[in-house]
Amino acid sequence: MSLTKRIVLTLLLSIIISIIITSFVSNYMINRKFETYLIEEQNTKLKKVKDIVENLYKTKGPYLNEEDISKLSSLEGVYIEIKNDTGKTVCNSHNNHMDHHRRMMRNMRKPRIIEGNYIEKEYPLYDNNNKIGTLIIGYMDKSYLTESAIIFKETLSKSFLMSTFITTLIGFIISIVLSKELSYPIINITDTANKMRKGDLSSRSKINTNTKEIKDLSNSINYLGETLQKQDNFRKKFTSDISHELRTPLTTLQTHIEALIDGIWEIDEKNLLILHEEVDHLTKLVNELRDISKLEELELNLNKSYFNISNELEKITESFKPIFKKSGYEIITKIEPNVTILADKDKFKQIIYNLISNSYKYLDKDGKIILNLRNDKDCVHIEFKDNGIGIHKKDLPNIFNRFYRSNNHINKENDGSGLGLTITKSLVEAHGGKITVESILGKGTNFNIILPIK
Repeated sequence: MSLTKRIVLTLLLSIIISIIITSFVSNYMINRKFETYLIEEQNTKLKKVKDIVENLYKTKGPYLNEEDISKLSSLEGVYIEIKNDTGKTVCNSHNNHMDHHRRMMRNMRKPRIIEGNYIEKEYPLYDNNNKIGTLIIGYMDKSYLTESAIIFKETLSKSFLMSTFITTLIGFIISIVLSKELSYPIINITDTANKMRKGDLSSRSKINTNTKEIKDLSNSINYLGETLQKQDNFRKKFTSDISHELRTPLTTLQTHIEALIDGIWEIDEKNLLILHEEVDHLTKLVNELRDISKLEELELNLNKSYFNISNELEKITESFKPIFKKSGYEIITKIEPNVTILADKDKFKQIIYNLISNSYKYLDKDGKIILNLRNDKDCVHIEFKDNGIGIHKKDLPNIFNRFYRSNNHINKENDGSGLGLTITKSLVEAHGGKITVESILGKGTNFNIILPIK
């Protein structure tokens, strides 16, 4: 069953059940109150008849005759009989009260009158607290249900039925409108998801609704589509980049080997060293790709332990100083002493090596790197600041992407694979940390790392 039909049937069934229960309860309560009112009115009428007869009997006594009470009997629609204090009948509204009963029955046999049962009630008659006789009033127990009363009850029932029909119709229309408002966006989102499943990652959900949950669902599907499309584009670019990066050293190797085979190159230490460097470059590239694959597949196992990163940073920077000095560069440290954290020591070294090596590549004459370490309660801040060539503003959002390299001019011999910063960022995040970069073209670059102490 479709969502639209299910919503319509559910709402319609709920409305009908609610209306039936409401109508039944309302009809029952109103009829009950109305009958109570009619019975009270009938009792009031009988009391009124009793009071009138009692006054007449007080006035005329044994001289009260049938003519005196016949008009009252006809007017009120009851049988009246008066007995004296000895039980003897003084007079009645007819000579035979059973004839009156039958006459009343015939008079009441109309289409809209409920006959009921004939009953008689006795009322004592008093004069100054002295019983002077007994009044017998005969009537039909359902006589209070007059034609107008029955018409009222029937009209009430019809009004409930009419209200039920109209309300059900309105509910049906509202349920259709509501079901369309709910189901159409969901159908649209489902179609979008199916298109994505079939490979159309550019498909997006376009809905117009005021329902927050559906809007959130649509936005989530669209975000998923954008993410998958970016990943797909990145996968294609990644494949292309890998092909390009592997092709260069392989082509070089192939060319040099062919030259050796053809006798153009001699097999000497110099030429073998060139081949060895290309093999090293290729090996390094493959290892970096493997490291990234492990990081992305969450296969990286961090061997965490507590160690003094102040000492480690001093050792690492000391190992770089000869290289910097040879190139006319300078590395300066401002390290807070005795800072201890819980981290993978080898991976931490790799982070620092990658950042120092990266900065070293882009230094100019009188190049300088300043490394700062600061302890801040629950985390440590490590800052790398250089006065190198800097990074163009448009390149900053992409420098942590795989194989991405700025178009800034650098020597070919310093050109890396474009994977170092990607690995660095992955290692920092694997420790629960964060790395950011700021740079001004021509002035230098700042890398900032925040790592949790525990």
